[in-house]
Amino acid sequence: MNKAKNRASDVELSVIIPVANQEAVLTKLFDRLYPVLDGLGTAYEVVFVDCGSRDRSMTLLRQQYKLRMGVTRVLLLRGDVGRHAAVMAGFEVVVGNRVVTLEASLRHPPEAIPRLLAEMAQGHDYVSGFCCRHRDSRWRDSVSKVMNRVRERITRIRMTDPTCMLCAYDRALVDVLSSDAVHGFISASAYRYAADPAEVKIEPEPAAAGRSEYPLYESIHRNLVLITGFSRVPLQLFSLVGVGVACSVFALAGVLAVWISISGREVGGIFILSVILLFLMGLILFGIGLLGGYLQHLCGQSRSRSSYLVREHLHPHSGGAE
Repeated sequence: MNKAKNRASDVELSVIIPVANQEAVLTKLFDRLYPVLDGLGTAYEVVFVDCGSRDRSMTLLRQQYKLRMGVTRVLLLRGDVGRHAAVMAGFEVVVGNRVVTLEASLRHPPEAIPRLLAEMAQGHDYVSGFCCRHRDSRWRDSVSKVMNRVRERITRIRMTDPTCMLCAYDRALVDVLSSDAVHGFISASAYRYAADPAEVKIEPEPAAAGRSEYPLYESIHRNLVLITGFSRVPLQLFSLVGVGVACSVFALAGVLAVWISISGREVGGIFILSVILLFLMGLILFGIGLLGGYLQHLCGQSRSRSSYLVREHLHPHSGGAE
């Protein structure tokens, strides 16, 4: 793969598209994507990464590779490794100075790619697209705003949609993300490392312009995962709460000792038991926060390990599989 990368240094733009059992839309994607890229007037490549599709997706990708062999790569991975691993596999083989990621489902229009590149031409090293939903309920919209505000305060990641797939990266940023992207949140990781990030509003496809794709509980869950993936604040707060409870117990025990020495009265057993339970609760909370910190370090060390295996790599410099 690295040899092919060195031989193709003239490529300016690389487009990575994960594919998973999407034969129903691939032909439409081909018909819309290539004319857009041809119209840019620059050298480009399209990297399709198939995550173990069990329909005719791989067949269609092979056919498209033969039709546009000069600008098409196909990575066939072993098993359903997920979208994150597919993008990371694409990062390993792309050669362009700028890289765009796009969903194969056509949830975001390929025609928006020139807008992202135009924004990068203004000096931005990372541009993320986002779609505005106009039919969400007022309750859902309010909860989403609260979760986004909490996430922004804790992680300092101020993005309209950190999970959006339609993004553009410069080469240096891709090299960093190849070794240190938080699982499931490549775009958010890019925002963390970008020197001058930007966003572009994208009009969604008609089929996706209605209610949000994710239910409310999943949206909340994804924000919580994003918070724990990019910040240690929750762990630190957990430990501080534990320390606070333990300190308050010691203070209460001191007050009780003074009270007993002055008044000569004994304190009931239930009260003493409550003090002991509060103390143990503080130790447990502190221990959980401390253990969480160690687990986060272990997870960070495992990020660099590949979570995918390449079964076949079709690229224009081999004429076949690598």
